[in-house]
Amino acid sequence: MSGVRVAVVSGAASGIGRAIAQRLQGDGWRVLAVDLRPDEAGPGEPFAADLTTREGNREVVDAALARFGRLDAVVANAGFQHVAPVEEFPEDRWDALVALLLTSPFLLAKRAWPALAESGDGRFLAVASVHGLVASPFKAGYVAAKHGVLGLVKVLALEGASRGISVSALCPAYVRTPLVEAQISDQARAHCLPEQRVLEDVLLAPQAVKRLLEPEEVAAAAAFLLGPDGRAVTGAPLVLDLGWTAR
Repeated sequence: MSGVRVAVVSGAASGIGRAIAQRLQGDGWRVLAVDLRPDEAGPGEPFAADLTTREGNREVVDAALARFGRLDAVVANAGFQHVAPVEEFPEDRWDALVALLLTSPFLLAKRAWPALAESGDGRFLAVASVHGLVASPFKAGYVAAKHGVLGLVKVLALEGASRGISVSALCPAYVRTPLVEAQISDQARAHCLPEQRVLEDVLLAPQAVKRLLEPEEVAAAAAFLLGPDGRAVTGAPLVLDLGWTAR
């Protein structure tokens, strides 16, 4: 199918999602920019949805098809974090993390699958985090969900191969986003450290390169995976971890 390509990007109001929406729009895509509280002034066409519900995920795909008449890519990026020891981890936060980080990508793929197949070059991209490959203490819900989404990506890639759908994941280390900035006080409490030491002694400690990634770096990797040069990448993550997993 020819014409302007269309993408859904979840969690598009800030951070990585906003950067991906902006990059795709700059590359000529039409973007449905989905968030619980969308930024009306942000890139793409804003759409409000609660992706912790089945209805919210269905509405997103239906809205993209109604507005644009097609759907070529889904970027499942929406997420949040909760930091707590396992014996204190709130069960409702566990449920919400799994719903948004793992169940939502499944539901978006399920709903979008026919349109992605019709595209002829459909793409599904999950922003999975380096925590899809490794673990950190006090993040039971986030790490479990991100590991699960990499398994989902493998299954979707196998099912999508015969239908022209490529499925991949991004696994970035810590990115300079509101999500990371909001963790610092929680990490300080969990590790009994002053906040000023958390970035160096906790967040960046596993990395060979001691810096935060910028959202635009992750967006550039997403643009590669969603573009013509990324067609060969399916069923695998692209790791942007600044040497974390080299140890």
